Amino acid sequence: MGIFTKKPIGKLLLDADDGEKTLKRTLSATNLVALGIGAIIGAGLFVRTAAAAANNAGPSVTIGFIVAAIGCALAGLCYAEFASMIPIAGSAYTYSYATMGELVAWIIGWDLVLEYAVGAATVGIAWSEYLNKLLEMFGMRVPYEWSHSPFESLKDASGMVLSHGIMNIPALFIIFMISLLLIKGSKESAVVNGIIVISKVSIVVLFIILGWGYMMPANHTPYIPPASTYTDSHNITHNFGGIWGILGAAGVVFFAFIGFDAVSTAAQEAKNPKRDMPIGILGSLAVCTILYVLFAHVLTGVANYEDFRDATKGKEASVAYAIKTYMTNYSWLGNLVTVAILFGFSSVILVMLMGQSRVFYSMSKDGLVPKMFSALHPKYHTPYKSNLIFLVIVGAFAAFIPGDIVGEMTSIGTLFAFVLVCAGVWILRVTNPEIPRHFKVPLVPVVSILGIVTCIAMMAGLGTTNWMRLGGWLLIGLVIYFGYSKKHSKLNNDNK
Repeated sequence: MGIFTKKPIGKLLLDADDGEKTLKRTLSATNLVALGIGAIIGAGLFVRTAAAAANNAGPSVTIGFIVAAIGCALAGLCYAEFASMIPIAGSAYTYSYATMGELVAWIIGWDLVLEYAVGAATVGIAWSEYLNKLLEMFGMRVPYEWSHSPFESLKDASGMVLSHGIMNIPALFIIFMISLLLIKGSKESAVVNGIIVISKVSIVVLFIILGWGYMMPANHTPYIPPASTYTDSHNITHNFGGIWGILGAAGVVFFAFIGFDAVSTAAQEAKNPKRDMPIGILGSLAVCTILYVLFAHVLTGVANYEDFRDATKGKEASVAYAIKTYMTNYSWLGNLVTVAILFGFSSVILVMLMGQSRVFYSMSKDGLVPKMFSALHPKYHTPYKSNLIFLVIVGAFAAFIPGDIVGEMTSIGTLFAFVLVCAGVWILRVTNPEIPRHFKVPLVPVVSILGIVTCIAMMAGLGTTNWMRLGGWLLIGLVIYFGYSKKHSKLNNDNK
């Protein structure tokens, strides 16, 4: 026994049913699809689309969405098989524990902090941007210094600094409010999320229909810009145009797809996980992929991607800017979009924070993180202490780190998780072919290999800076594992 100890599938399934100590099974397949759409359609679509067009691919950001969708579909099939076979809270962490051992499970669990916790911070920052757009309707706004991180500054056309950020208070506020809602319970959270999802999807469809007539062919010419480089306001150089620009865009807009895998973290709260998990994961992914490609095509046709590079124009709250500037007959839609996006971002934060607390719930039950992360509220049966701890951690990220940086960290962390999930399905087919699978990935190992290759290609497109951040993050995780987790692992201690 040691760092490569695997958790038996039988033990995992027994852990799913532990009387009053377990999470409540209250979510239906419809709840799970809505949960997935609630997480998927949000900051990725309304914020990262414009960022990818500006920094990486121009109008060909739509091709980046297609590449990202292919990678997600391949990984989604693998997630669906795992979730139907191992209906336990914890997502990729739980799956890797059963297939590749404890050390890999720890790495993926630690990596999922990048996906869920840092992802929630990214959306909180985007929420802050659109809050200011809403306040501007009434002649107000949160001052720049109190709605931006200390690493950001507002500059005029000549490059002169007009204001420095200090702390993003609105982003911290929304993280606080959603954390309190999650402590109340996942069923209550799912009801709120369902209402938000209906309004959010309606706005996306409305923008596609109305914006189609305002697209200008010049904005889509050339559709794939020639290969070059672009240095953004943080002095980070991006591959722009060509194949590498599209792969870079795929890696950036990949953030728009994270959420369908967050559905798998709720497996232990699903009424019929063996049937409902594949429906929730693949159903939410299919709906959103179609909407994404159409939305990106319309957005880059209505406004030129260069508008999204300018902090005084469309860099922030890009969709609202495009509508109010170029769709002049529909300024009311810009206001409606702003309100809907604020609610939509709230649902994304909800699912991200829920996913994070459930991953650490599972890790805590295994002894890899302290017991407080699996402590359930006596009335609501939610991991409330975990929610409170991540309120502090995520709130700090949202308040003090720029959105572009945390967004790309989230993407590369999630892609790494997907690589391990695709590999895990393949490994488990070889090592444990006898386990009942209520949903089976077709053409294994072909699908697994294609998923791994596609995800690694998107990771490569994100550049060396993000690889270094990922490496640094994983190094910190390894220090924690060998300093604490390995010594407290219940599985290893039980087998001594």
